[in-house]
Amino acid sequence: MKIGLISDTHGVFAPDVKAFLEPVDQIWHAGDFGTLACAASIEAFKPLVGVYGNCDGMDVRQLYPRSTHFECEGLRVLMTHIGLKRGSYWAYDPKRPIYDEYAKDIIDMYHPDIFVCGHTHIPQVYRDSRYGFLFMNPGACGYQGSRDVPRLALRFDIADGKISNLEKCEFPWPEND
Repeated sequence: MKIGLISDTHGVFAPDVKAFLEPVDQIWHAGDFGTLACAASIEAFKPLVGVYGNCDGMDVRQLYPRSTHFECEGLRVLMTHIGLKRGSYWAYDPKRPIYDEYAKDIIDMYHPDIFVCGHTHIPQVYRDSRYGFLFMNPGACGYQGSRDVPRLALRFDIADGKISNLEKCEFPWPEND
């Protein structure tokens, strides 16, 4: 199964992101859809698994959970929007706890193979040696945030309990008017 991983669309399912996600079988969205119309646009394009983010209104929160856990091709996946403590966004250090309290609680509850979050707009993929899962944050693919941080999305294959062919795509910011 080919997965597209995005987060922080903030109301924009941009054509460049959509083109990158064309070959995927399913899209995982790690929160901050921005609008219900954006979520509906993604869902009309490909099957969608998503969670709400801190910027999402009640309309989005009524349709998407704060976190979700599911199995995909033999791997246990856990997704929430805010996964990291403030101040721990830039570097993984296995000697200090970096997950926020809610994330730590659900990690301890579900013991995922893959832990997905968004929120920081900073892309990170690493193997967490403490918990043994693959941490994945695709960064932000919408038009909100600092132009110093690239707009990004990920896609990868999952088969027989393994991830392969991980690709990162960086998208240009729109020109200023």
